Amino acid sequence: MPRGRRYGWHLPSIRIWRGPLRHIPRIVQRYMPTGLYARSLIIIIAPVVILQSVVTVVFMERHWQLVTKRLSESVVQDIAAITAMVEERPVGADNSDILRIAREHLGLNVSILAPEPLPAPAPKPFFNILDGILSEEITRQIGRPFWIDTVGNSKIVEIRIQLADEVLRVFAPRNSAYASNTHIFLVWMVGTSLVLMIIAILFLRNQIRPIQALAAAAEGFGRGQPMPSEFRPRGASEVRRASLAFIQMRDRIERQMEQRTAMLTGVSHDLRTILTRFRLQLALLGEGEDQDELNQDVDEMQRMLEGYLAFAKDEAGEDVGECDLAQMLGKFHNDAKLQGRQISVDIVGDPRIAVRPDSFARMITNLVANAMRHGTRVRIRASHEGRWLTVSVEDDGPGIAAEQREEVFKPFVRLDTARNIDSGGTGLGLAIARDIARSHGGDILLSDSKLGGLRALVRIPA
Repeated sequence: MPRGRRYGWHLPSIRIWRGPLRHIPRIVQRYMPTGLYARSLIIIIAPVVILQSVVTVVFMERHWQLVTKRLSESVVQDIAAITAMVEERPVGADNSDILRIAREHLGLNVSILAPEPLPAPAPKPFFNILDGILSEEITRQIGRPFWIDTVGNSKIVEIRIQLADEVLRVFAPRNSAYASNTHIFLVWMVGTSLVLMIIAILFLRNQIRPIQALAAAAEGFGRGQPMPSEFRPRGASEVRRASLAFIQMRDRIERQMEQRTAMLTGVSHDLRTILTRFRLQLALLGEGEDQDELNQDVDEMQRMLEGYLAFAKDEAGEDVGECDLAQMLGKFHNDAKLQGRQISVDIVGDPRIAVRPDSFARMITNLVANAMRHGTRVRIRASHEGRWLTVSVEDDGPGIAAEQREEVFKPFVRLDTARNIDSGGTGLGLAIARDIARSHGGDILLSDSKLGGLRALVRIPA
């Protein structure tokens, strides 16, 4: 017993509130690519992009700004020296020596203007590292009203200092106050990132191809297609092991299927021989009521034997080929007329499909025959869009209870009150149909029909 309840009190449950963060995994999963190649590229490229972004921000914030600050300090020191020389020169003295020293030794183009108001402040640039640092240094070192223009001529920075009776105008080279070679770093950074990405793309493509080939071979095997002739174990050691395990598994399955087919062929031959003897012996007995009953039993045994063998064999050795869905479904109109049933067929998309023709025809025939056996109206709808084929067979019969719909797919199951009871039936029709659908890489599901009976939906890749 919890301690809190023992003393008549309890601790409140603690619930962690994650807020909007709880939706992040769902959003990432929705927009993430599904392919392994694309996801692998994201895993490699995303850290590179994040790392380069962090390096860029740190460089811009620290190195670039620091270098620009040092250069601006030096330029403003030179301007401060020129300003002090101009202010301390004797009244009426010539300024040519000062201007020459500034031009030849400091790299500054200096001129002295008549006293006039400073121009209106120039528009601030969007990326104003130079503008801000230069203004801060002029204020700190010179301490006089000033006006600067760092937006005009890209190679020149104009600075005007308001003196007592005149204005000092200075044209300084932009690269003397600004770290203008930063683009070299950016180009180098982007170039190396592109080289890394190209190497990653080429390397991943060669590593992903064996996985894609293995997936295609496994999918083809599930649909009954032969193994591609160019398929072989390659790639990383783990992929090679998986490919080799798949080949060995496929060989074992094919050997088992061949052994089963050979065994069933022998059993079929022996049992048919015995049934033939029965027929001959019955023919020698002469006519009579007992002979008719025995003949019916022999016919029943023959039909059950064919059903069992068909279920076990399932035409596993049949190759995949192209089939015309419209032609196949159109044959059911004659059967419906002979049985006095109403049938409608509707096909959407390309009627040409890639399946094992005999097996597929048998699956659809079993479903349609089951529908016509228990209903008067049958509706067949087929849709072939993209890489998937869906076929629905509906009827207006008594249907099957929802809790029994999986039971009817089991071999030899015949429900006492279900619609699949049939005089002489073996209980293998739906089992054979589902086995064929799954051998094509799909499945069959049962549900209620809008006609009032049962709806069998087949969905397979085609």
